[in-house]
Amino acid sequence: MSTLLTAENIRVEFGPLVAVRDVSFDLPGGQLLGLVGPNGAGKTTLLRVLAGLLAPTRGVARILGKPVLGEHEIVRQHVGFAPDTPPAYEDLTIERFLLFIAGAYDLSSQEAHERLDFWLERLWLTDKRHTPIKHLSKGMRQRVTLARAFLPRPHILLLDEPLAGLDPAGRIELRGVLSMLRDQGCAVIVSSHILSDLEEVATHIAIIEQGRILQWSETSSLFQDERARQPYRLETIDDRKSYREVLAAIDGVSQVNCNGCSYRFDFHAENGKAAELLRVLVEQGVPVVSFSKVKTSLEDAYLRSGVKQVD
Repeated sequence: MSTLLTAENIRVEFGPLVAVRDVSFDLPGGQLLGLVGPNGAGKTTLLRVLAGLLAPTRGVARILGKPVLGEHEIVRQHVGFAPDTPPAYEDLTIERFLLFIAGAYDLSSQEAHERLDFWLERLWLTDKRHTPIKHLSKGMRQRVTLARAFLPRPHILLLDEPLAGLDPAGRIELRGVLSMLRDQGCAVIVSSHILSDLEEVATHIAIIEQGRILQWSETSSLFQDERARQPYRLETIDDRKSYREVLAAIDGVSQVNCNGCSYRFDFHAENGKAAELLRVLVEQGVPVVSFSKVKTSLEDAYLRSGVKQVD
């Protein structure tokens, strides 16, 4: 798909502090970028620049090829931004607040109510529609903020820690919503510390450290472990016999850990050698229930990137 969002050499300085260091990238429709990094790495600052809420020291953010700053109508129509600290009018009910937002986008009354009903249902807010916002929990406020961002159907969504404060069921529901919006052709950036959720929905991952993009990869490529060795998991029938010594005696096996009938160890990553190891185990009488490589997670990839915690 065509590029919807472009960052060109964006740099943000607050006095001597450089919050964002010359960041550049293109984000086409249909891609969901997971933005990860330690606290203070510049994630929120970058999102605010892309949303047109903060002027960069230098560089430019473009929406549909046009600069964000100076093109406020474009930004208003095509960008949805959900901050990590949800702002809202405390005395309004959820319904009145979202209808107010719909009016700001010049939606007709019929269209506003149709979209309102849709997002209240998708974000599990229907039963709370007449509840004043000041009486909502943190998780419910987060859902309202997301509904506010989704309501005008923007082409570009910038979500800062949208999973924070949501319960497990809410996180599952939001993952489904994000996948739907991605598949509909939206360009989405999600900043999050909950890496296991990003694994499920992100097409690309950007690891940011001290304001610069340390690594940018397709999510699937992060899980392709190119090391010569990797961890394996072996499950056996629990017949009160330990096979730890059998494993440790096989050439190439190391770091054997045992927990009941479950074993974890390191071995050659090559598939052919893994198949040979399984054959040897069976020949030696090990009652194998399951044998598999341990999948590399986004957390593993993040730690391998060498990112440093910001003080």
